[in-house]
Amino acid sequence: MLVTDDLARSFVDGSRGRVDAVNGLSLTVERGEIYGLLGPNGAGKTTTLRLLATLLRPDRGRIAVDGIDAIRDPVGARSRLAYVPAEAGLPERLTPQETVRLFGEIQGIADAGERAASLLDRLGATRYSFTPCAALSTGMKRRVVLARALIHDPPVLLLDEPTDGLDVGGRRDVLELLRGLASEGRAVIVSSHIMGEVEALCSRLGVMSGGRIVAEGSVETLLSSTGTSGLGDAFLSLTRDTAA
Repeated sequence: MLVTDDLARSFVDGSRGRVDAVNGLSLTVERGEIYGLLGPNGAGKTTTLRLLATLLRPDRGRIAVDGIDAIRDPVGARSRLAYVPAEAGLPERLTPQETVRLFGEIQGIADAGERAASLLDRLGATRYSFTPCAALSTGMKRRVVLARALIHDPPVLLLDEPTDGLDVGGRRDVLELLRGLASEGRAVIVSSHIMGEVEALCSRLGVMSGGRIVAEGSVETLLSSTGTSGLGDAFLSLTRDTAA
């Protein structure tokens, strides 16, 4: 469903010079799979997601989204994916219903209003459907952002810290939603720093360090390869070793 091969992207930083944010990254995510992307700050996770979402153009490499070459046809690829960044703004004066419906109409969805209402209900936001977005809590805004991303029913989902700002109930609802979306055949990539969530949610993990995937596999595989008993310890072992 989503494939990258030898993906690379560098930047020039005023104090550090050339920074290889993503360097030779290759991964494959199948239908129905929830893939967790882990890494310390600066490992390249967000840059990777922005490359996959076609918001950045790679220096080299290949990206395919549901069989579409995302570099040659970024518009076609965008129609097959949804990207939810860690910080996603909402129009302050519009309500959640208006916001999600508008994005549906932009995507050419005939029943955008009905689908918007259904998604907001599924995410537990119906009570606030007609409240201006500026008046919403951080957690409720997060639910609206997720509904907006899902309005065109994309087969590939890219989520950066999807439960950020949510309370316990909200986190549970979002995780259940993601499991349900994967069970319907979607490919889901989640970047998160919450080890417990990643361990409970993801069928496979990729650990990033220095712009590369330095380890990949199930939680059990990563624990076995590092000789650790917890995902947090395995993560520290893998990233510390590669940093050294």
